[in-house]
Amino acid sequence: MYCPTCNHLNVPGVESCEKCQADMMALDRPTPQDKVEASLMMEPVSALGPKPPVKIAESRPLSEAVRLMIEHGVGALLVTDSTKKLTGILTERDFLTKLGVASPGEHLVRDYMTPNPETVRPTDPLALALQKMDIGGYRHLPVVGDNDRPCGVVSVRDVLKHVTQLCRDSDET
Repeated sequence: MYCPTCNHLNVPGVESCEKCQADMMALDRPTPQDKVEASLMMEPVSALGPKPPVKIAESRPLSEAVRLMIEHGVGALLVTDSTKKLTGILTERDFLTKLGVASPGEHLVRDYMTPNPETVRPTDPLALALQKMDIGGYRHLPVVGDNDRPCGVVSVRDVLKHVTQLCRDSDET
């Protein structure tokens, strides 16, 4: 990769020119080709308007988790410890794959949650959230703020709504 400042040939991927120290990072960044790509690359996770999290303590019974999911109409609960820090996520999929035929009232959330889930911050780019969802096969991602305390949840459905709205807006212009 040639430096645009001094024309020195550098190894691809270097952060700065080996000869003149000019910033080379911008040269490796992909350029968005349309409104959707621009949004995914430039807009933060907060643009999705993450829903407030429905939280449950890891020491609570699964029966309470089921009740909370139904009551709030959500497919995932964020699991916290006594300091309110995120320790896991409990999803509908966890019930289907881990619980089997046992009664939910007999078990605790901590025994069935997915511990240490992937997270995003409100300031992370949408593309990062989408990449984590894709690579991990997740439908829900916790959004954490200061001190790793949950402040929201984004879902694949939220991303799809955002992208389809961008497409609709593009069609109208």
